[in-house]
Amino acid sequence: MLMATFFFALMNVCVKQISHIPPMETVFFRCFISMLCCFAIIFYDKLDWRGSDRWRLIARGVAGTTAVYTFFVTLQKLPLAPAVTIQYTSPIFTTLIAVFVLKESMRPIQYLFFIMSFAGVVLIKGFDGRISVGYLMLGLFSALSSAVAYNLVRSLKEKEHPIVVVLHFQIVGTLIGLAGCLFEWKMPQGMDWFYLIATGLLTQLGQTNLTKALQTERVAITSSLNYLGILYAIIFGIIFFSESYTVTIVTGILLVVAGVVLNIIFGKKQEIPPALDE
Repeated sequence: MLMATFFFALMNVCVKQISHIPPMETVFFRCFISMLCCFAIIFYDKLDWRGSDRWRLIARGVAGTTAVYTFFVTLQKLPLAPAVTIQYTSPIFTTLIAVFVLKESMRPIQYLFFIMSFAGVVLIKGFDGRISVGYLMLGLFSALSSAVAYNLVRSLKEKEHPIVVVLHFQIVGTLIGLAGCLFEWKMPQGMDWFYLIATGLLTQLGQTNLTKALQTERVAITSSLNYLGILYAIIFGIIFFSESYTVTIVTGILLVVAGVVLNIIFGKKQEIPPALDE
């Protein structure tokens, strides 16, 4: 899980390093490279790549691609740690959707943890002039889209092989990204190619290690370790982008993390999604 979190954190750095590349173009390269990796695994394991519930697989792909695109926009426009922290609120939306749509139960104390996390978001926004209301809302919309995607994944759990679900996400993302490139394209130069390819490869490495962790350890433990990604974001933001964070902003980040992690611990066998790759 530590390796998975580290790979995803490096992927975020790569995306931010190419902020001059249109986000949809980055989505295309990320999904295309990951799609090739998925096809290689499927053909090696002799699996049926088409799946059975194709409409739900497509819907999951659309929701996941929307989440990734909007997250990439916030990564490019906001400081690294706040952008990642806002995206990490997705488990809150996942739980709320599960309660109101899937009719799952939730302990009353979990609402307190939700309030704690959103209070952290308000602190981050209120004391960081680099974060506009528009990009804050876009980040929360990204987290909501991730939650929709994850609930669709849960509904496919007994029907589709996990790699088939991931593959369809990458196929939909590749097609949507390619369509977006027709309207806005900037030819990558020099190191741009390195960062674009690394984005796809790091995504695959992160997802592989994440899957192994979730299969061998309790979800509550692995999901809690996942939030070390925010610590990586703070460190990498300082090292690579010369970003600075006040005590108040760091307090807001800690409130978000504490609220989400406590929700994981007190949830009734609640399954919490990976923060970045759904």
